[in-house]
Amino acid sequence: MNVLVVEPGFLPYEKEIKGVPDMQKIVGGSIEAIYPFKENVAVVCNANGKNEKLEFNRSILERGYGGVFGTFFVCGLGESAFTSLTPEQMRTYTERFKKAEILVTMLGDTPVIIETTPKRKRLPNRTTRPPKPKKR
Repeated sequence: MNVLVVEPGFLPYEKEIKGVPDMQKIVGGSIEAIYPFKENVAVVCNANGKNEKLEFNRSILERGYGGVFGTFFVCGLGESAFTSLTPEQMRTYTERFKKAEILVTMLGDTPVIIETTPKRKRLPNRTTRPPKPKKR
């Protein structure tokens, strides 16, 4: 299934995953799904991210969720399972999470953040151009 991976400090990127082991690898442990948006999507994160002191990632103030600690991914919701995001959902959530955030403090469950320019993740399966030959 195609999901949108969001890592702390980086631009979101699309990734193909297969099954629970891939999900756990992305989030770095046990998975937990939250449903902050009205649309049929889930934010899948590390179930113990805050307690494990994972790095703050992004604020999600919708429905009182506060913020997510550690890497998470966004996926679609089928009737009984996670599904791929549609191309439109991929665009929507890439835009939603395009700014990296730095946590300043928490006011109760509400994060106080500073937005910052994210880094671009270098993905191993993307082809890169070979270096140009040296001129003689």
